[in-house]
Amino acid sequence: MSDAPAVPASPTAEPSPAAFSYPGFRLYWAARFLAAFGIQVLSVSVAWQIYDLTHDPFLLGLVGLVQFLPSLLLVLVTGTVADRYNRRRIMAVALLVQAACAAAMLALLTSPDAARNVWPAFIVLAVNGTARAFIGPVVQSLVSNLVPPIALPSAIAFNSSSFQLATITGPVAGGLLYGWSATVAFATPIAFFLAAAAMALAIPKPLQRTVPPPVTPDSLLAGFRFIWHNPIVLGAMSLDLVAVLLGGATALLPVFARDVLETGPWGLGLLRSASGIGALSVSIWLMRRPIRDHAGKAMLAAVILFGIAITVFGLSRSVWLSVGALAVMGGADMISVFVRQTLIQLHTPDEVRGRVNAVNMTFIGASNELGEFRAGSMAALIGAVPAVVFGGVGTIAAVLAWMRLFPQLKAIRHLDRVVLERHGQPAPSAPSPKPPGAS
Repeated sequence: MSDAPAVPASPTAEPSPAAFSYPGFRLYWAARFLAAFGIQVLSVSVAWQIYDLTHDPFLLGLVGLVQFLPSLLLVLVTGTVADRYNRRRIMAVALLVQAACAAAMLALLTSPDAARNVWPAFIVLAVNGTARAFIGPVVQSLVSNLVPPIALPSAIAFNSSSFQLATITGPVAGGLLYGWSATVAFATPIAFFLAAAAMALAIPKPLQRTVPPPVTPDSLLAGFRFIWHNPIVLGAMSLDLVAVLLGGATALLPVFARDVLETGPWGLGLLRSASGIGALSVSIWLMRRPIRDHAGKAMLAAVILFGIAITVFGLSRSVWLSVGALAVMGGADMISVFVRQTLIQLHTPDEVRGRVNAVNMTFIGASNELGEFRAGSMAALIGAVPAVVFGGVGTIAAVLAWMRLFPQLKAIRHLDRVVLERHGQPAPSAPSPKPPGAS
């Protein structure tokens, strides 16, 4: 059976709009932070070690590709699992697998024969990508089981702050740990993944449970059908896919740190943290002043700013200008993420939320992991700087195209009215569409 949404303690209890007032969410938030911190430390260590051993930017792009492919190949399976089975236990098992993968990377890439172990390391990365494929839709769906709809915007803002805090501190810690000892840098994520798994298991059971429908070919495709028939969700997801696919530059940060800006591992950690600093600053601002009007225009403008910042980063030869550009990029991306994730969670019924989030996580994975592969491949052909500048300009062009393809995005105004609507209260906006076949 799948976990169902949290409900007030009694029929007359007034639900709190503050996500941290719910104990289950607090444990969930801490587990996500520890897991994200471990991922960031491991990512910095793997990227630097592989580039240091091979000096091949193409392999940096391949790191992203092999971790994305499982989510693409298993998209129908992972979403169905998230809708049918205990989401907290799936989260814990996936984290334990990631801990085992970190231990394997420690053994392979810090051994005396590390240069010969680069390709076996990619097999471990594929297994790690499989664990991430299962944990993605589960984590995205579980938050709606831990807080009522009125608290979802708060929960999404806190979730983003958790991830961005890890994005800031994790790479810096990873760079410093790697500079001290590669062994310590690879061993640290193991402890964080194990602690996160323990916290996931400690999340209390929801107050209600639902019995999922039988698995059929029709039910496997329910998430795709819902997205296809909801232009707001489809437009928001696909815009993120195309924009970040073109504008992604994370895979090339080791190249910029070592060859363009001529810094060491500490510089790589600083560059990796910069976008998180910008995103965390904006997420804190959103917690205090959430977007209350013209949410669609804010999202589109933020993605344009994202493309401009990427272009500036590609052209920069100053470490601090590069850090500033990446910080602006992270802040702009945070606005886009906040609007997009709120719309997806509040427009999606719980019975298909896992399958919709599986597709969403595939889109996110495609934009991030395939974006890294795109950047690495283009850098190998034309150089790192032209590859990044091309991506930034392409991102801006993509937003202009999506404004014509999905005019509904620009028309989105009040996210808080969507919350009222899903919470069963009257709202001036039209009801959000239901998936085909939903009751």
